[in-house]
Amino acid sequence: MEHTFLLKADWNGGRNSDGRIEAGQLRTAISIPAEMGGPGVGTNPDEMLLGAAATCYLITLAAMMERASLPVASLALESEGIVEVTNNIFTYRRIVHRPRVLLSVDATESQVEQALRLAEQAETSCMISRAVAGNVALSTEPVVERDS
Repeated sequence: MEHTFLLKADWNGGRNSDGRIEAGQLRTAISIPAEMGGPGVGTNPDEMLLGAAATCYLITLAAMMERASLPVASLALESEGIVEVTNNIFTYRRIVHRPRVLLSVDATESQVEQALRLAEQAETSCMISRAVAGNVALSTEPVVERDS
């Protein structure tokens, strides 16, 4: 089986212009970020790569925890993308995912440990992580707690 995704883009000029993209439910303006000398309109490739990696990781983790029947009360994620600039060459160096898993108050110590293991495993199970592996360093810093 194969799935196809289509993105359409329009661009309004040179480097410091802006454009629009549409892909499925995603419709947004795009440009080079202000931090990199661009106009900072809408989103940009750096945010979109981070967004793809983060959402893929989060969905993968949620599915793995559901399959393991873990008593998840809430699941949140903060992800950070680090881009290095050397000799005016931009390189996406690493992505760090910091999931925060809150298990129900009656979760066992074994379930807490299993949730930590799954938080690490989700990184290598995610399709986007596998696509960028070897080019971008990927890591996780999970926190798993019981609800009080």
